[in-house]
Amino acid sequence: MITHLKGRLVEKNPTDVVIEANGVGYFVNISLHTYSKITSEENLQLFTHLQVREDSHTLFGFFEKSEREIFRLLISVSGIGASTARTMLSSMDPIQIRDAIAANDVPAIQAIKGIGAKTAQRVILDLKDKILKIYDIDEVSTQQGNTNKDEALSALEVLGFTKKQSERVIDKILKDSPGLSVEEIIKQALKNL
Repeated sequence: MITHLKGRLVEKNPTDVVIEANGVGYFVNISLHTYSKITSEENLQLFTHLQVREDSHTLFGFFEKSEREIFRLLISVSGIGASTARTMLSSMDPIQIRDAIAANDVPAIQAIKGIGAKTAQRVILDLKDKILKIYDIDEVSTQQGNTNKDEALSALEVLGFTKKQSERVIDKILKDSPGLSVEEIIKQALKNL
């Protein structure tokens, strides 16, 4: 098993890179998340996953070990192949996928191109316990971890908005700009409610 590649970056595309290591050029499939992390420096190290099939050997590369872990978890789910897992990691970063699974967020996973409701539910059903155990996450902390979010939710409830509706809007706001203050979250939420 090839666990990582370190060498000279020869070619860089949004879906793949070519790395030359000891005179051999390796074609490595990557996600957009990894693509965004790769600088134009000449030397590069990627953590890899080698998929061996009867008709091909395909190498997938990841800038961070955590992304490779999420990829391996995703491909362990029935109906999720390597290309679907790569699409998921191109649509959301690994932490967003991890948190969506831990928080039972079916709509977030279903929003990824090519993922239907049943597949999104299967991903959560198959991986939630593993993710909670591996990353030592409490179910409550994934939903209650952001105090600014909690304060904004309370304020919106006082103003007469339902918790479910407010939470959906706040989650979208925090996904786009996570560092907002409570006041900024409330202002933006009021515009969208």
